[in-house]
Amino acid sequence: MTGENAQESTDLTAPENVERGEQVYDRITSGQCQNVTAELDAAYGHAPERG
Repeated sequence: MTGENAQESTDLTAPENVERGEQVYDRITSGQCQNVTAELDAAYGHAPERG
């Protein structure tokens, strides 16, 4: 792949991922979440992109 970032997709419909997403959503709606991107990256095992 020339000039493209290979990105592994996450099945957001898998039961364990739905549960993780709900936990992050609950933190967002309750005001406990300071950084949505970081929380989602941590929940789904993605490393932050480097610029």
